[in-house]
Amino acid sequence: MVELIWDGKYDSEGKRTAPTRVSLPFQTVETVNESAQQRQMTLDLFSAGRDPEWRNRLIWGDKKYVLPSLLDEFAGKVDLIYIDPPFNVGADFSYQAEVGDEVFEKEPNVIEEKAYRDTWGRGLDGYLHWFYETITVLHELLSERGSIYVHCDWHMSSHIRLILEEVFGRDNFDSEIIWKRKDAQSSVATYGVIHDTIFYFRKSDEATFNKQFIELSQETADNWYTNEEIVEHDLINRKGQQIKAGTIRRYNKADISAPGLRLGTEAHYLWKGHLPPSGRHWAYKTETMERLEQEDRLTYSNTGRVYEKRYLDESSGVSAQSIWTDISFLRGMTKRSSDSEQVNFPTQKPEELLERIINSSSNENDLVLDCFCGSGTTAAVAEKLNRRWITCDLGRFAIHTARKRLLSIEGIKPFVVQNLGKYERQIWQKAEFGQRADQIMQSYRRFLLDLYHADPVEGFMWLHGRKAGRMVHVGTVDSPITEADVTNIAIDFRRSIGTGKDAPKVAGVDILGWDFALKMNEIIIDTAKSSGVNVRFIRIPREVLESKAVEQGDIRFFELAALSTNVTIKKRDVRIELTDFMIPPDDVPEEVIKAVKNWSEWIDYWAVDFNYRDDTFHNEWQTFRSRKDRSLQLAVNNTYDQAGTYTVLVKVIDILGNDTTKALTVEVK
Repeated sequence: MVELIWDGKYDSEGKRTAPTRVSLPFQTVETVNESAQQRQMTLDLFSAGRDPEWRNRLIWGDKKYVLPSLLDEFAGKVDLIYIDPPFNVGADFSYQAEVGDEVFEKEPNVIEEKAYRDTWGRGLDGYLHWFYETITVLHELLSERGSIYVHCDWHMSSHIRLILEEVFGRDNFDSEIIWKRKDAQSSVATYGVIHDTIFYFRKSDEATFNKQFIELSQETADNWYTNEEIVEHDLINRKGQQIKAGTIRRYNKADISAPGLRLGTEAHYLWKGHLPPSGRHWAYKTETMERLEQEDRLTYSNTGRVYEKRYLDESSGVSAQSIWTDISFLRGMTKRSSDSEQVNFPTQKPEELLERIINSSSNENDLVLDCFCGSGTTAAVAEKLNRRWITCDLGRFAIHTARKRLLSIEGIKPFVVQNLGKYERQIWQKAEFGQRADQIMQSYRRFLLDLYHADPVEGFMWLHGRKAGRMVHVGTVDSPITEADVTNIAIDFRRSIGTGKDAPKVAGVDILGWDFALKMNEIIIDTAKSSGVNVRFIRIPREVLESKAVEQGDIRFFELAALSTNVTIKKRDVRIELTDFMIPPDDVPEEVIKAVKNWSEWIDYWAVDFNYRDDTFHNEWQTFRSRKDRSLQLAVNNTYDQAGTYTVLVKVIDILGNDTTKALTVEVK
């Protein structure tokens, strides 16, 4: 067998390099659209030691870690995989965000470019190795009746097919589907490229396949169904449709014999004095022929040759072939697509394309996986077709887009948003800075201080650096910044005033953290101010995990956004109103800042958990802007069943895809 070789496929000893096999626990950061009753049921099942009800999964993370982490639970259990991996060198993967009446382009950050801009770290060799590792793990996740569809274009199709054949075996290659995605491509120097390729591989001969049919064109119907008859009385056709008396019914005459001579069998007999044509046998047994005769579904030629009437009104169409020309690219689908489907996401595919694939190679309640989530098309179609689904993406904006799109589906079942959180950061920290705890922490802090352009300081417990006169605290990889941390930082700051060369010059501290406890709000900032300390919360960007981003100097730190609310309580009725939202301007194009006429235009989506219990954010209510309706509700009412003290958690997603949370305490009587 011909083998595709690339640099990195084999190690220095000639052994095949294996994909990353680190299995990390998933952290559920949000449960979406789960009612209070469903939430309590899940808690009861968990406390009783029983498996809670299945929840579909939207996972934010690098598939290098996400896919191996799925193996423990899902190896051999996924029924269908569709992937649309990055393949177009130099493609523009910016996305559009709307502010008021204006639209602006938001470039992806470096970590998103790694997923959406080809993963070409080592050129073609790097891409092939990355794709090979991905397909190897996906093969393990598939069940024996599972299939995979890999969507690509001319840039990488030849390489991708060879890798798929190596992993799945040539015997399990089923089809090369050609999808005509546009009508014409203007090109002076060469042929216009108007198609994509979709490779369809089976895990085994047991793979599910349900034949799909395409509606007949008017031209085909006119050519095929040339016979007519008038219906004498009302009837119900085989599709359950009522046909009125007097209707002209069109049909074609289908040969009722099949190839092969079967003498001495029940398929070879006299019918109306005639044997099957030479070298053929009857397609039906005698009892079936008699039933068709009674139903007036047989017709005869002048020579007595028998045919079956196939009616146009009962036709399912023509079975889908390997060239798909009937599904248009989304941008040209104005007659087919709805406002909820078109989300202005680059590489977005039409739902009709996924409907055919999912209907063909899965059944209801089967598990569908897409590890290149994008705008969430696969998950949205799987949800509508009553399949279970798992989808993941590295891009924050992709996860937000998919979540909004899923919530627009009427009757959407509850699903969870997950990530690998601190566990992924812990692996990175050990790999980068060694194994000894003291060595790790010192090197880790020096690394982040250098990226933040701060100088290290010594002699303090909670203060690690200084920048522009302000002190700097570096949070750990596995714990969020808490209220207690801020208190200790303020105490350490007061003790440090006027003590030695590293003493602070300005009464301010920048607190760098990966995550922040939910009560990091105005109260804590005010508490620090009362101690004479000006505190700024700075999020450590996930890009620091990527050596390429660090080497290129593309690391930028941003201050957390600030959310203001107003709470009104009347007995057990609570009203939550957003009153202000300020986003740090560092990451916002100047033209966007000028376009914002009101603070609410920064907000794309917000949600509320009315009874947060210090576990997972349960999205019990949400509102968001859509292409059809750009308005946004700014207040919500809730009535509690029982008196008591509740924590209300508000989550806001801004137009850049970043989230800001705020915890409120309400007491109802």
